[in-house]
Amino acid sequence: MEDDSRFTEFVAERANALLRYGYALSGNPHDAADLTQEALVRLHRAWPRVRGKEDPERYTKVIMTRLHISVWRRRRREQLAWAPPETPLHDVLPSDGDQELWQALEGLPRKQRAVLVLRFYEQLPDAEIAGVLGISQGTVRSHASLGLARLRAAIAHHSPAKGNAS
Repeated sequence: MEDDSRFTEFVAERANALLRYGYALSGNPHDAADLTQEALVRLHRAWPRVRGKEDPERYTKVIMTRLHISVWRRRRREQLAWAPPETPLHDVLPSDGDQELWQALEGLPRKQRAVLVLRFYEQLPDAEIAGVLGISQGTVRSHASLGLARLRAAIAHHSPAKGNAS
């Protein structure tokens, strides 16, 4: 019973942070919610083992990252027959000032986005990122370099248009 209450406390304290992490990974509020929910279900199953030996939040983020990559692999093979709704999310996830960055991040390939989120949002070293994603450290650096270059280009491409519209 104590384990359940400690798990409930963990979820109450960290659910919003995990949801933001899911959004940073997926770029989509619905996918972020799904990632968070599935990761918490899996964490609950492993809670007796995880709470004493490991950092539960880090464990949950590793689950979310792996789920995100797994979903990406499955989606890459299938074609969706419908378009997602165009309604904006009215939440505190990205601030208005960060919209351009979030949109540029959303346009990156999933692995590049995952590497950048893990490196800059989670501040993980390349070795840990490589372990989480199951790739080499050189591939981590390559994805980070390519992703940053694409972000810079996308933001630079959009910025002059704003100046011309004023």
